[in-house]
Amino acid sequence: MQAFLKRFERVIVFSLMIFMMVAVFVATVEVGVILWQQIMAPPVLLLNVNEMMEVFGFILMVVIGLELLETIKAYLEKKVVHVEVVLLVALVAVARKIIIIDYYDVAPQMIYAVSALVLSLSIGFFVVRRALDAKPGGTAKREI
Repeated sequence: MQAFLKRFERVIVFSLMIFMMVAVFVATVEVGVILWQQIMAPPVLLLNVNEMMEVFGFILMVVIGLELLETIKAYLEKKVVHVEVVLLVALVAVARKIIIIDYYDVAPQMIYAVSALVLSLSIGFFVVRRALDAKPGGTAKREI
């Protein structure tokens, strides 16, 4: 039964990795299409601030996907979760939200909540990084 569960887990993680690869590829193509459409729209070769923010948001989404893919790959190969990478992915995701947020339509409580989230993730990253650097070998992972 244990061998079956291990095989099942590998198949699921491998499937997730393939899904992430497809999603990252499609998102990359979409970034290219959106950028091309916005550059070719009049006035040609000029982007306004909203268009640039949209492109930056999509690019950060691709970066998040790549980092998640790396995390899944590390889990598949070594059965470890890189806590540092997970925290960085969360920080990038929040940074993406901060970049694309329309501050005129957002309640102040949401801005405070996002600020608290950034602070919490930053402190968590700092603590994990400091703890891992203090360990002999200083690897940035936690075994499961």
